[in-house]
Amino acid sequence: MSEDKKSGNSKPKDDPAGFHKGLTSYGDSGFSLFLRKAFIKGAGFTDNSLDRPVIGIANTGSAFNPCHGNMPQLIEAVKRGVMLAGGLPMDFPTISIHESFASPTSMYLRNLMSIDTEEMIRAQPMDAVVMIGGCDKTVPAQLMGAASAGIPAIQLVTGSMLTGSHRSERVGACTDCRRYWGKYRADEIDGEEIADVNNQLVASVGTCSVMGTASTMACVTEALGMMLPGGAAPAAVTADRIRVAERTGATAVAMAISGLTPDKIMTGKAFENALRVLLAIGGSTNGIIHLTAVAGRMGIEIDLERLDALGRETPVLIDLKPSGQYYMEDFHHAGGMHALLRELKPLLHLDAMTVTGRTLGEELEAAGPGFKQTVVRPFGDPIYPQGGIAVLRGNLAPGGAIIKQSAADPVLMEHEGRAVVFENLEDLAARIDDDALDVTADDILVLKHIGPTGASMPEAGYIPIPKKLARAGVKDMVRISDGRMSGTAAGTIVLHVTPEAAIGGPLAYVMNGDRIRLSVQQRAIGLLVSDAELAARAKANPVKTPSAERGYRKLFLSTVTQADKGVDFDFLRPAAMTERIPRDRTKD
Repeated sequence: MSEDKKSGNSKPKDDPAGFHKGLTSYGDSGFSLFLRKAFIKGAGFTDNSLDRPVIGIANTGSAFNPCHGNMPQLIEAVKRGVMLAGGLPMDFPTISIHESFASPTSMYLRNLMSIDTEEMIRAQPMDAVVMIGGCDKTVPAQLMGAASAGIPAIQLVTGSMLTGSHRSERVGACTDCRRYWGKYRADEIDGEEIADVNNQLVASVGTCSVMGTASTMACVTEALGMMLPGGAAPAAVTADRIRVAERTGATAVAMAISGLTPDKIMTGKAFENALRVLLAIGGSTNGIIHLTAVAGRMGIEIDLERLDALGRETPVLIDLKPSGQYYMEDFHHAGGMHALLRELKPLLHLDAMTVTGRTLGEELEAAGPGFKQTVVRPFGDPIYPQGGIAVLRGNLAPGGAIIKQSAADPVLMEHEGRAVVFENLEDLAARIDDDALDVTADDILVLKHIGPTGASMPEAGYIPIPKKLARAGVKDMVRISDGRMSGTAAGTIVLHVTPEAAIGGPLAYVMNGDRIRLSVQQRAIGLLVSDAELAARAKANPVKTPSAERGYRKLFLSTVTQADKGVDFDFLRPAAMTERIPRDRTKD
């Protein structure tokens, strides 16, 4: 850098880096740099420190986000790694979203967080960025923002919480939250016990301890190549997690120097690897929406039909709740993602690049052989013979719907029943526990208007069992909606029905007493009503699409896409998709 030490003035570089990047517009670039350096020196920085590669650290710490409660320790560890590698760490805040603290739903704010992340990366001078996220929507939001911003980026997750103990039974959020709440609704346990278990379900800060959405996104991000190998599984409050953070900081410096940008990592092959992992871990159904959104930012379209084909040849190998019995702590102790990827190796694109600058195959070789354990099953002895998620189609879901088959009741996956319809969330709340509700265990519960436009797509697809049936011992029913469900939930639940009811999809015209047929084997979801009758219903009761007068809600409702496009804003996606995956390997 050419600089007059006495004046503190600098000449902008031809190839700007560090604090020379993205100068504020004052009409005089030299003065812009001079002013920037004057202010940063007010914080005690020297010229020597300002000449180093600048590594931004996206800080999503918040008192409203206990999943990110270890943020201060992680930031310090990342800073240490950056400085040891010769970089200058600069942490900055962005929006933070917690699943249980965001109204009306965290999904409503995911795209806003992605915009915040993208624009803060663009606006501030940094050569690379470390993004620290954890709770469900934060990691996809950061990946979406990084994909659009285009500078070297690496993901760090906060890690899972520890498990607790209730009356000598190991428990952890949030599969056990739902299990115990179901017992309480069925009057199997009393108010005193549900209060006791509430104190034990979340034993530390960190994300859910099962294969919910947070753990799913951690695993698929590692498979995608955007996280350090071995970075997905360590728990939040462990030395392993802190060491991953330090290494992440050092890796970010190397990425800044080499210019390893997201487009070189998040390729079609990388997304296919991530989808394989999503299926093999019995991952959250939310993972499809998030991966679709991230891929869409890269101009890559995910083909649900091909995804289902992958699922038929990719078994569930991780024995974690809600599909199995173990927790994330156990997965880490069993070798984490390396143990899983070894089993999936013949199905993976081993030449896909990772943030280390090495390929996935090279990283697997460096990890060495595995060891005996019981959490990750051998490929030939799966916990479930197909991928955790199946894609359904039919006249009820022309654009597709999904079911987490690995967490469903096998008896109900081939089922025909009478529809018991709830028009919206308010209708559900008013009638679901009414003893006068006309419902039997063989019926199919249908909830409308909880899709992207209808209600910002909340995790209300896990429709509760009507209380009178729960008291009678009913544990599962077929449930259908255009919404989502938590990755921690289990049940025979059809989700993401597309098009949604709020924009006139067939779901809008289902009536009480209609017959619905579900066949997971045939990948079909059908409303046993004629096309003529559906057309007559649509004409008699046209749908009025929700709208808003102002603010973020107006932006959301006017630009949000359907589930099959990732529920992203249409203007954040490229004008045209350049690739469609997964590829049909039979045509290679």
